[in-house]
Amino acid sequence: MLNPASKRHRLTESYVGSQKLEGRSALKKNARPINVGIGDLLQFSWPLTALTSITHRIAGVALFVAFGFALYALEQSLGSAEGFAQVKMMLAGPVAKGILWISLAALIYHFVAGIKHLLLDGSDAESLEVGRAAAMTTIAVSALLIALMSYWVI
Repeated sequence: MLNPASKRHRLTESYVGSQKLEGRSALKKNARPINVGIGDLLQFSWPLTALTSITHRIAGVALFVAFGFALYALEQSLGSAEGFAQVKMMLAGPVAKGILWISLAALIYHFVAGIKHLLLDGSDAESLEVGRAAAMTTIAVSALLIALMSYWVI
């Protein structure tokens, strides 16, 4: 619960609207928080459709970052036999396997969520129930594929 007396959640002193009260004008005070922090966003109950959409975007950003590292590893491995051995040795470590797992999980989720978006954009089903069912299906299929990929990576 937000504490209006806390320094972080000071209330605004703005006034909105006006009413006529016994021949005089009265302004209503607008008491809304000025600053909303990350902790407040984490306490908010997000719908499943919003969570899958946000996660799809986060996975896209993770793929963008991972793509640079993948290109560097590809360049090193194709440059010489020593470069290939170096990349192979680097990918054998637990940290590299963790980064590889995160990158492949982001790729799988982004792919499945992208297919969901294409299917929903191509259909005329635009109800909340269809969106919820598609979000649950996206999470279930992604979890299954990520579990299968985990067996291969680890």
